[in-house]
Amino acid sequence: MSKDSLLSSLGLSRATISRKERDAAVLSRDESERVLGVEALIGLVQTMVEQSGDPAGFDAARWGSDWLARPLPALGGQTPASYMDTFEGQKLVADLLATSQSGAYA
Repeated sequence: MSKDSLLSSLGLSRATISRKERDAAVLSRDESERVLGVEALIGLVQTMVEQSGDPAGFDAARWGSDWLARPLPALGGQTPASYMDTFEGQKLVADLLATSQSGAYA
């Protein structure tokens, strides 16, 4: 996933992030929680693969970025990425992903 796509899905502007990088400023609590939510989602994918299959050579971040960009019927044809800008949306996406491990359709 490109940096611009990731920032857009998190509801963060490139200008704000660039300014904070330049000024060595920290993200706000809300911004940090959104970024950490993506990290947690990648960790969830990695854990699922470790529990269900062979993790050798699996790139959870790459798979996750592809999955986030794919429209899903369970989300009414929306992409999971479109839900990543709020805590509630991230929880919905994580729950959907976890449900898919069992083979259940949400």
